[in-house]
Amino acid sequence: MDTQFTGEHLLPGQLGQFFIVLSFGTSLIALFSYYFATISKDKLDTSWQKLGRLAYRLNLFVVICIGVCLFYIIYNHLFEYHYAWAHSSKTLPVYYIISCFWEGQEGSFWLWTFWQAVLGVILTFKAKTWENSVMTVVSFSQVFLASMILGVEIFGMKIGSSPFILLREAMDAPIFSRADYLTLIQDGNGLNPLLQNYWMVIHPPTLFLGFASMVVPFAYGVAALWEKRYSDWIKPAMPWTLFAVMILGTGIIMGSFWAYEALNFGGFWAWDPVENASIIPWLTLIAGVHVMLAYKNSGHSYFTALFLVLISFILVLYASFLTRSGILGETSVHAFTSAGMDIQLLTYLGVFFILPLVLIIINWKKLPITKKDEDTYSREFWLFIGAITLLVSCIQIIATTSIPVFNTIFGTEIAPPTNVIQHYNKWQIAFAFAIATISAFSQFLKYKKTDVRKFFISLIVSFVVAVILTGVIVYVTEIYQNVMYILLTWSAVFSILCNAKILGEALKGKWKLSGSAVAHIGFAFVLVGALIAAANNKIISVNNTGIGFGDEFAKSNNPRENIILYKNEPVKMNEYTVTYQGDSTSGVNTYYRVNYKVIDDKGVVKENFSLYPNAQQNAKMKQIVASPDTKHYLFHDVYTHVSSVPLKEEEHHEDHEGHSEDEEYQLPVVHEVSVGDTVRFRDGFAIVKAVNKNASIKDIPLTKDDVAIGMKLEVQSKNVTVETEPIFLIKGNAKVDFGKKVDELGLKFRFTNILPDKDKLELTVYEKPKAEKKDWIVMKAIVFPYINLLWGGTIIMIVGFILSIFRRAKEVK
Repeated sequence: MDTQFTGEHLLPGQLGQFFIVLSFGTSLIALFSYYFATISKDKLDTSWQKLGRLAYRLNLFVVICIGVCLFYIIYNHLFEYHYAWAHSSKTLPVYYIISCFWEGQEGSFWLWTFWQAVLGVILTFKAKTWENSVMTVVSFSQVFLASMILGVEIFGMKIGSSPFILLREAMDAPIFSRADYLTLIQDGNGLNPLLQNYWMVIHPPTLFLGFASMVVPFAYGVAALWEKRYSDWIKPAMPWTLFAVMILGTGIIMGSFWAYEALNFGGFWAWDPVENASIIPWLTLIAGVHVMLAYKNSGHSYFTALFLVLISFILVLYASFLTRSGILGETSVHAFTSAGMDIQLLTYLGVFFILPLVLIIINWKKLPITKKDEDTYSREFWLFIGAITLLVSCIQIIATTSIPVFNTIFGTEIAPPTNVIQHYNKWQIAFAFAIATISAFSQFLKYKKTDVRKFFISLIVSFVVAVILTGVIVYVTEIYQNVMYILLTWSAVFSILCNAKILGEALKGKWKLSGSAVAHIGFAFVLVGALIAAANNKIISVNNTGIGFGDEFAKSNNPRENIILYKNEPVKMNEYTVTYQGDSTSGVNTYYRVNYKVIDDKGVVKENFSLYPNAQQNAKMKQIVASPDTKHYLFHDVYTHVSSVPLKEEEHHEDHEGHSEDEEYQLPVVHEVSVGDTVRFRDGFAIVKAVNKNASIKDIPLTKDDVAIGMKLEVQSKNVTVETEPIFLIKGNAKVDFGKKVDELGLKFRFTNILPDKDKLELTVYEKPKAEKKDWIVMKAIVFPYINLLWGGTIIMIVGFILSIFRRAKEVK
């Protein structure tokens, strides 16, 4: 029993933990009840089925109760709970407090559990003759998910990680020896600044609904093998498969838009391992949908359809292992750290891999595999080829993403590709070209047998028109740099034309038949929009001054792509005249007003707008977390983010005379140098001429154990050349440096460290502003052309999926 410390609220956590145990219990009862209902020989006896329904519906209620308890704790800032302390703070508005709910491992597992509970309850009403076997599989998955947040220890082994663990149980610190320790905890850690965005409120729920929905077609596939109803599962599983594809695709696109709108890496897709982990099962299930259609209409490719549906959910579990085990810690900025659930995640993955594998082996000889080959001019043949192409593209993504896994298992030291985006694009553009081309001409094919003459007439007309339109697009967008870019553009245009023709014919009759054509058109727009925006984005904040911003800045930024703006001093940037006009602070964010003007030759202002990129500062860590702001046009976007700003509440360095330098100089720039190197500053440069190993310091006697080293510098600016020598002293265990001012140039140099492992010296340069002290920012601006084709294409694609879901749901009825 917990000791009652002063101010603790133990009831919400105790209730929450009770509901967690109850959710595990109800999912177990549902699993066994539906299992016995499935194997029961007396089909008129529905008692097991009724118990299974009751248990699973109760499970949904209990899971909701867990969520209510956790939200109560976070919303009321009960920092005696580790989860609330680690993920929330009193300064966060309500909608970000909702985001805190799923920032951590435990909260995101709850979200997944909740959605799977909702979908399972829907299946208890809709699955009909499939209910018992399908719900056995879904309940089994629910048992594993419930175990992830159990947080109990059995026989010395910890199972899951509870969101209701107390802070004093999770951490060992001296303050917990005090009964009033809560009086010392003023606030929580708060939400990661990069996650303080409205997309964090809606993106994870959508993505986890997508993950949860993938279990339903998987369950139908397993149930078909188990009950030996090999062909019957395709029709009832099809609407669910389309739903899973639509929702997971929407979640992925939301993440992409979030990255573009709120993250500062300058794009919409970075091929990060966590991004890859979500897109792989989506692509395999899209392939599965197409082969399911082929089998439904022609009887061909049964095993391929089954395999793709089964492997898609297994890949969701593999993705969960990748992103939650901590194994991607070195290669991804988005992955969770391990919460000690690695064995559980591997068990979940292993069981759901072995279960269908055993059933396939048992039923292999009875599976409806067609002996007759498909006709080359049949739709089912090319749907199969397209699905295999998608699968191979996924294998390439999996292989590279899994390099840390291979290294861990085999003890190898394979290095991930240095230029990740270039590596993936090289492969995936070729796959995208093949898939878009197949999705185009396969629309003119019929199932089983096609009129070859009509096929070629339609094909040739669309082909020629696509070539002409591609020529126009390439000329307008100037994507000449790569033959594969041109080919992919052609394939996307070709797909749009072919599917538009089919869409036109469908609209004359039954509009519900238009779903696949609309989805393919949307996909083609996504391809061409992503290609043009990524290939032809243009950095307009080009730095031609030769001035860098220090080695630390250069580690994560390209100085050539960033310009410095002083307050109220206009700078010409491409066709824009850009002016930094000041900042304002709202909560933890500081917003920097950057005004853009387009002025013609006569001095007339043709365009005038302001952007407000923002940053959260961490003066102690000497860094900022920046979020961009974007001006949207019909045919392009102007994207702006700050790369560096003066840090507020920065720690002051004092020189050997005891004077604070912070007021006198702007932000210091640190360089790692060797003899002969040149360091640039605003109006000139300094050359490291030599190292003086016998330097002396006025009024400081040196013993034989002391080391005093001088860095001889030759400083040149305009018509002035000055020699100076900052000194670095090691006296006993103390390290002290003695800076040298060059007042006539408004400079100060400090020899701040020796870096023997790099064979470098550290030189810190302080520079006075041009006149009086001025505010400044360093910023980067990018123009993304035709990016609305990407966003518009995603909307069209989702509409296509919705149309297809309605059609397939009607077929089931």
